[in-house]
Amino acid sequence: MYRLASYLCIALAGFVASFAAAQAQSRTQVGVLECRSPGSVGLIVGSVTNFGCVLRVNGRPDDLYTARITKVGVDLGVTGETGISWAVLAPTAQLGPGDLSGNYAGVDASAAIGVGVGGNAMIGGSNNTFALQPLSVQGQTGLNVAGGVQSMELRPGRY
Repeated sequence: MYRLASYLCIALAGFVASFAAAQAQSRTQVGVLECRSPGSVGLIVGSVTNFGCVLRVNGRPDDLYTARITKVGVDLGVTGETGISWAVLAPTAQLGPGDLSGNYAGVDASAAIGVGVGGNAMIGGSNNTFALQPLSVQGQTGLNVAGGVQSMELRPGRY
């Protein structure tokens, strides 16, 4: 099981990286979106996880969001606290409060045995103008293997 999870994670991480590179063309990094969740339970063919997020942009106050990520694909197990960081790429360097709000879609790969890692990339927001590239690997705790496609609803809110 662990070997299969490792191969799945490596294959999907490569796909995530190529997806992110394709979406980054003609965009500039404007900040970092950091999201945290207390955990989730994988439901074999998917999962739904709620996150508290903060957009950090140099010279601007933090911009708070709530996120709901729905995964479809293999998702087996239980995870504890999960943290994800994305580089936010936009067509312009100027963002206003709540500008990242919208629906996003992308790919995901992760595995955890005690402590785990993963990666995911997304595109969306207003007219699909924003790309979220993995800034570093996703960190999580628990016993889980997941891979597939995901969607995220990002809304202004409290962290």
